[in-house]
Amino acid sequence: MKSIISKSLVLAITSIAFFSFTSSPGGEGFEIYLNNKVVLQQFGTNMDDIKSLRVNGSSANDQLSIKYHHCGRAGKNRMVTVKDSQNKVLKEWKFTDVKDAYASMNCNVKDITALKKQTGGPLKLYYSSSELPNGRLLALIDVNRSVTTAP
Repeated sequence: MKSIISKSLVLAITSIAFFSFTSSPGGEGFEIYLNNKVVLQQFGTNMDDIKSLRVNGSSANDQLSIKYHHCGRAGKNRMVTVKDSQNKVLKEWKFTDVKDAYASMNCNVKDITALKKQTGGPLKLYYSSSELPNGRLLALIDVNRSVTTAP
C-alpha cells in the first residue's frame, strides 16, 4: 500500500512539474503585415498598448494583412473595421470562417487611404469576431506618411 501511495505521489509531482514549466499552446495576439512584411505585432500583456500604423498608399496594389490569434483557434465571424475618431464605422470587411488558426484577413491599402478623405481625424483599425464581439482596437492609422510603426 505504501508503495502505491509513493508511486502515485511521485507521478503527481512529476506531472505538476512538467506542466508548470511548459508553455501552453496558443495565446491571444495579432500581427499586421504590409505586402507580406510584418509592420506590427503584439501578444499577451502588450495587447492594450496601441501603436500607430502609417500607410501611404503609394501603390495601388499595397495590401494590409491581419492575423489575429485566439489561443490557437480560428475566430468565427471575423471582421476588420475602420472607424473615425468618433467611432463611426467607415468601412467593414467580413471574412468567411476558416479552420486555419493563422489565416490572414486582407484589405487593400487604397481602400483605407480613401477613407482619410472622409474624415480629418485619425482612423482606427479594429478586429472583432464571435470570440471577441466587442472588438479590439489594433492600431491607429496614419495615412500619407512612410510605412513604419510608432514606438
